[in-house]
Amino acid sequence: MATKPPRADIDESRVHVTRPKKVAVGVPAVLHALEMATEQMGVTRSVQTLLRVNQKDGFDCPGCAWPEEDRRHVAEFCENGAKAVAEEATLRRVGPEFFAEHSLDELRGHDDWWLGQQGRLTHPMVREEGATHYRPISWDDALRLIADELRSLEDPDEAVFYTSGRTSNEAAFLYQLLVRGIGTNNLPDCSNMCHESSGSALTETIGIGKGTVSIDDIHDADLLIVAGQNPGTNHPRMLSALEKAKQRGATIIAVNPLPEAGLMRFENPQTVRGVAFGGTKLADEFVQIRLGGDQALFQAIGKHLLEAEAADGGVLDHAFIAAHTSGFEAYRQAVADAPWRELVAATGLPEKALRRVGEAVRASKATIVCWAMGLTQHKHSVPMLRDVVNMLLLQGNIGRTGAGVCPVRGHSNVQGDRTVGIYEKPSAAFLDALDQEFGFAAPREHGFDTVEAIRAMRDGRVRFFMGMGGNFVSATPDTAVVEAGMARVGLTVQVSTKLNRSHVVTGRRALILPTLGRTDRDRRGGREQRVTVEDSMGAVHASRGRLAPPAEDLLSEVAIVSRLSALVFGPEPGATEEAPATLAPASAHTGATRHERGYPERTPAEESDGTVPAAGTSGGPHNVPQADWAALEADYALIRAHIERVIPGFEDYEERIDKGRTLHLPNGPRDARRFATVDGRARFTVNPLVYPVIPRGRLLLQTLRSHDQYNTTIYGKDDRYRGIHGGRRVVLVNEKDIVSLGFAEDDVVDLVSEWTRPDGSIEERRAEEFRIVAYRTPRGNAAAYYPETNVLVPLDSVADVSGTPTSKSVVVRLESRA
Repeated sequence: MATKPPRADIDESRVHVTRPKKVAVGVPAVLHALEMATEQMGVTRSVQTLLRVNQKDGFDCPGCAWPEEDRRHVAEFCENGAKAVAEEATLRRVGPEFFAEHSLDELRGHDDWWLGQQGRLTHPMVREEGATHYRPISWDDALRLIADELRSLEDPDEAVFYTSGRTSNEAAFLYQLLVRGIGTNNLPDCSNMCHESSGSALTETIGIGKGTVSIDDIHDADLLIVAGQNPGTNHPRMLSALEKAKQRGATIIAVNPLPEAGLMRFENPQTVRGVAFGGTKLADEFVQIRLGGDQALFQAIGKHLLEAEAADGGVLDHAFIAAHTSGFEAYRQAVADAPWRELVAATGLPEKALRRVGEAVRASKATIVCWAMGLTQHKHSVPMLRDVVNMLLLQGNIGRTGAGVCPVRGHSNVQGDRTVGIYEKPSAAFLDALDQEFGFAAPREHGFDTVEAIRAMRDGRVRFFMGMGGNFVSATPDTAVVEAGMARVGLTVQVSTKLNRSHVVTGRRALILPTLGRTDRDRRGGREQRVTVEDSMGAVHASRGRLAPPAEDLLSEVAIVSRLSALVFGPEPGATEEAPATLAPASAHTGATRHERGYPERTPAEESDGTVPAAGTSGGPHNVPQADWAALEADYALIRAHIERVIPGFEDYEERIDKGRTLHLPNGPRDARRFATVDGRARFTVNPLVYPVIPRGRLLLQTLRSHDQYNTTIYGKDDRYRGIHGGRRVVLVNEKDIVSLGFAEDDVVDLVSEWTRPDGSIEERRAEEFRIVAYRTPRGNAAAYYPETNVLVPLDSVADVSGTPTSKSVVVRLESRA
């Protein structure tokens, strides 16, 4: 029998600290996973559900996007995957009686862990303007309320439509069609906050915003550099792939400010070696780099390779460079001019350590660089990742077995959502295909990304916000600004499986629409439906839940979007066939420009050659997508047929997923060393060296996850690999920094961020009551968990080019609470 949800929040006074672990997974991970699963689901339900995770006839794990091998284990899940499944398949319920008992003010006072532990949402709920509580509302009335609000907008760009990575390809494709039919490209998503820097750098340099490796390439690599990433917590199944590579003779180098147990030793619970013989040592070397120093590391590797080529020859792949790249000479000269002393200062590593890594790369026959948010959430992240590509291009490590770039996406199907159109800057080719398929003219102006959407809410330019999954309020930077901006919105709508912070920090009116999860049976049109998702390496596969939904009338995301689209694009009540009433067009505003209407000018979509296409009209009368919405709700295969005709690479979509997880999307660099860049070649780039300079008496803070956490979902109170138990409001600081700053371990302090604006003024933000924990970090660096520290990340402090918040580069000072 599953336990009841907690009555109280986390008691931070009970936090205690032990030594960090030096080994990951093993029997303790199995026991912890089973404990959480049975607590949420009970024993029988846990067994039935977990044995279907990531199986070919089962459902895709709602956690990370790490791919599966073709041959599956009986238990094809990790500890944190089991937690994600347990959270979704929980027996706990949040129905109308819960909201009658708890006011919004009371719910706002609870922490994120307590909110998430209450259980699955079961009924649509509405909060009227000025009301203290949510109340039940029927599905028809809830969807009609949304449609009426959308019809009343003076400009389509007054609406923002956010998307979480868990949304299926089918739901995401319909969602973007709804949004573009309304007449806007305001489609921010979680990629904007995580891997947007990866997409920006890779699109520019190799012509595709995704990685270029397969799971087999990981196994076949000669050298794996794992940088800015903690696979033991964020995607533990990666450890099995690294173990296989290690057993085949690969060298692994871990690059990170913090030592992480998952890259030290892996005790695979599915092998005798892992259970009885101490597992496998993974990282051959731990390179403890300063926060933000990774660009200098990859420049140093490139410099070492070029010097070795000049001295001995045989290092560079000259044939590849000549046939497939451009810009080599400019890059070579720039790296030659980079002084070693500056590379040492930026990384915090001695020259001999940098050269040791460079020598490992020189000796490698096939190198892969894997990375996550440790490399993507700095102001200079895009040039940093360009230098990763530069280093790989020198030896031809793109487009051959066991080599390439591997940005590890954190969330299941976040990559798939982008593939099927969840993007605020769509290509002209995609929009042209969409127009042809659905007989309308989609808007061409670029929309808001996540940061731009927050700024628009802050400035009162957003009347409507809809979140398709996720937890926007807790996931985004500058929490106080986000909450104030959300309160200015007229209507906020959250499509969710579970309660979270975004349900209690709302607009003037608010709707909660509960939806099916990955584990739930989805029966539409008289039969069970399946959806598809894309993993972190471009493989698309089917997913089908089997559990009875938490409520009989619960709608899927596909059903919600289909029914809403039918209402929005159909005639209003009382309209006649001769005079249908639909959305007001942007062109209806007396010819005023966006600027004259109070909206910033935005960039139109461009053709691949850089020319601007002829603009289509925004959504309006007689310019809406032509689709049979009821049929799409009843048969998801019809949605996949639309995707197949709009997006290259989905040919024979239905037939291919019928055969298993075999739909591998085309990847030019990987498949044929074909690069869709401006000059048709992989591009060496020249990137001036940038790295953080920390003011005296300050620390550079990175926000991160605990082990009992996935994105903003808090599974538990511990981070056992780092030795933190019973609480989350801790800040990890080097022992010498604690002393030099005048503090002692266990002191409770406020964290105050200091951000220097372009005009030289300094903005401050405060996160209160954090306990200092002495930890093995580089001098001048610190770490603390989000979402508690998101309040410290300035909204306007973003990565150049990509606009990603700089959550790994926050200058803070510690202030005593005494």
